[in-house]
Amino acid sequence: MECDAIVDVKLGDADYFEKLPPGKLLIGWAHAVQDIKFTDAVLAGNHTVIAWEEMFDGGRYIFYRNREIAGEAAILQAYQYCGKMPYETNVAILGNGHTAKGALRILHGLGANVDVYGRKLESLFRKNMNEYDVLVNCVMWDTSRTDRIIYKEDLKHLKKGAMIVDVSCDPNLEIETSRPSSIDDPVYSVDGVIHYTVDNTPAMFPHTVSKVLSEEFCTMVDMLSEGTWSDMIHDAIVIDKGHILDKHITEFREARGLLVK
Repeated sequence: MECDAIVDVKLGDADYFEKLPPGKLLIGWAHAVQDIKFTDAVLAGNHTVIAWEEMFDGGRYIFYRNREIAGEAAILQAYQYCGKMPYETNVAILGNGHTAKGALRILHGLGANVDVYGRKLESLFRKNMNEYDVLVNCVMWDTSRTDRIIYKEDLKHLKKGAMIVDVSCDPNLEIETSRPSSIDDPVYSVDGVIHYTVDNTPAMFPHTVSKVLSEEFCTMVDMLSEGTWSDMIHDAIVIDKGHILDKHITEFREARGLLVK
């Protein structure tokens, strides 16, 4: 722990913060808006966070393939618990970004009947959601919103044996009954509706993901070690020496009465 910087693909899962000297540079997926425990630890330790989820080059997210793999992997595992073959199911996908693209690729390949609902079609989805066997959530939720897209009350109106595949898996946000599960224990049921909520699905395909991440991150190693950071890296700093720079983190925490520095 004497190093200056730590690269950890999933920073929020780290169990070493109590042992970490103050003022470290942390690099990886942070999700510091909704991960309250992680952000509390970063603020307390006066650490700096370079968040991979904020890395865009010319407007394109540099790790977009990881998001596609997340959608692909979720569908491949979730259907083992669905009880039906994909080609027997009607599926609704929420979102039309990279994660949704990955899910759609697998679903189409396996013969499912799929409808895609983008951001402007939320009300239409809510009107139609009881028609689907499988509902796949791939939205990047606005954390300032206080409403939801699926409430617990909605579950009783879904088709018998329906399954929610929550690839986004934001606890206490867009799907009221979602809580993170694990690859080894991926599903649970609420009111008869199967919930698949694994929040690290790319880990099921480590060789593919390692190649994808390495190809992008290796271009930054020299810049990070030499201190010649590009604009892309600077723009991905969400917390600097224990001070929040990202307004979305500030707004989320202020709305919940949490510490803001």
